[in-house]
Amino acid sequence: MIAAVLLLMVHGVQAMPAAQGAADSGRAPQVQAPGQETVQIGVSVQPDTVTVGEHFFVNVRVRAPKGAEIGFPVGPDSGAAVEAVDPKREQESADTTAVDRTAIYKLVAWSVGPQHVTLGSLVVSLAGVDRRYAVPNIPVLVKSVRPNDSTGRVPRPARDVMAAPRVLWPWIAGGLLLLALLLWMLRRRLRRRPVRAHTGKGALAHAQRDFARIDQLALLEAGERGRYVALHIDVLREYLAARIPEAALSLTSTELLSALDHDAPVPLPRLVPVLAAADLIKYANRPVSDARARELASETRAIVESTEEAVAHRAASAITPERAA
Repeated sequence: MIAAVLLLMVHGVQAMPAAQGAADSGRAPQVQAPGQETVQIGVSVQPDTVTVGEHFFVNVRVRAPKGAEIGFPVGPDSGAAVEAVDPKREQESADTTAVDRTAIYKLVAWSVGPQHVTLGSLVVSLAGVDRRYAVPNIPVLVKSVRPNDSTGRVPRPARDVMAAPRVLWPWIAGGLLLLALLLWMLRRRLRRRPVRAHTGKGALAHAQRDFARIDQLALLEAGERGRYVALHIDVLREYLAARIPEAALSLTSTELLSALDHDAPVPLPRLVPVLAAADLIKYANRPVSDARARELASETRAIVESTEEAVAHRAASAITPERAA
């Protein structure tokens, strides 16, 4: 361990070169300008010999006249051969005749061989005057973690992230972009793909058959009123998707009402409250009574029948002019 006072400086600027020269020679003679109070700086390292990645401590002790304020340097820059592990800690002695404070730096070295810890300068403020003092470089020896009898082979240089030639990158990027575009188009087409419509009265027959199956489940008797309403809405949505291509099953209730314009063969004034009530029951867990569940189910079936009548009427109106022609 190297633990010695490397520098003893005074407030006078003309005393700085002499103190620095004494630090470079390994000795720290006391230098003091006449009539001025001294500022003593001591530096030590523990231990003075470490391995790569091993923590060590550098202590910078400053003794200044009573009433002085000491500002220690933050520490080595990150990314250097020697860098800080934790923020510095400061300790102050119980001496009441002067300000005696020590800054402790926890460091680590990453390069093998003799290294120097560069901390920069510290500032001592006294009587409204700030004086800056350079902290001398602290030597530390860093040894390799490899055994002494290692072969000494030089490791191969690190490989690139990808060994592919750079000319392939545009093709790879273009292929990925094309694949993403195709997947997006396929997903959009599947979402907008209408359910195959039943010919003739097949859509109505299919809905009536599903309504009958719901009645056979006896959900109201079992207390599952929410499921009873939800199943009726599902049958209604499947019927509308079969009759009207724009009423896809993937649409939300709001999107469905937007897709059904005023010219659609659906009684929108009756459909809106039914969907609103069903959404509250399905997604907000709103309780529903047996009477309200039966009312919503009956209105759902009536909407299906009313829509079927409107579709049939429009089909008959379209055929009549053709026969007259």
